[in-house]
Amino acid sequence: MAKRKGGKSLFSLSTLLASFFGAAMIAGAFAYFNYKFSKYKFIDFKEWSFYEKSDIFTPKKKKYIVVFYSSRNKGSMEKLSHLNLNNPIIAIDYYNNIHPNSKNTTFIRSGTDTSLKFIQRFNIYEVPSIFFIKRIKETLYKQDSMIRKLDNLDELSQHIKTL
Repeated sequence: MAKRKGGKSLFSLSTLLASFFGAAMIAGAFAYFNYKFSKYKFIDFKEWSFYEKSDIFTPKKKKYIVVFYSSRNKGSMEKLSHLNLNNPIIAIDYYNNIHPNSKNTTFIRSGTDTSLKFIQRFNIYEVPSIFFIKRIKETLYKQDSMIRKLDNLDELSQHIKTL
């Protein structure tokens, strides 16, 4: 063991500093991930009205995949209608067109005010974008993943498997 003048050990000082920095790094990483998770947003379907055709949409499942897409992209509704994933899909059209639901996909729309609030709340900048939500209480859902932008809807089934 190396000793300094006066008989003090360098080992104890370096061990102490290494332990301190190691603990600080772990605490910093924990705080960062806790902060990132707390940034996830909530949506209460009682407060915001979304519509399936003319009926108000009321979620019934524990988890959903939310896809914000543009019906002006060729074939997007057909691709969403034929997807068969583990979780049901809520598809929200940027242009608020009415589309028939399929077995695994619920197409919803809303008024302009609700659409703008939704886009702002979840910071959606591009379409198609996807994220997961999970039920916290009856109609209150929390974002359960980061929002991801897809280049096209063909990627969706492969992309979901990696989340």
